[in-house]
Amino acid sequence: MRFMMLMIPKGYENAVPGTMPTAEQVAAMMKYNEALKQAGVLITLEGLHPPSMGARVTFSGGKPMVTDGPFAEAKEVLGGYWMIDVESRAEAIAWAWS
Repeated sequence: MRFMMLMIPKGYENAVPGTMPTAEQVAAMMKYNEALKQAGVLITLEGLHPPSMGARVTFSGGKPMVTDGPFAEAKEVLGGYWMIDVESRAEAIAWAWS
């Protein structure tokens, strides 16, 4: 079964362009990523830029309109994700709690 685990860092919705995690956070993520890989459950993972670097494309009346970030209404934003392949929902939750 494939599951996507989402990383929603607190405060990321207001992060300025180029915001990076601390060295300690990066080390912890690398350790976690390696554990997923060694267990053979990791399919893919990716970190994402903060909304201040993003753009939203809407199609009002069939024409595209681009709105640059940041987005004031954003309360939670993705900082990244992991796609894993495990035997059950319970196993996916266990990995999320690791």
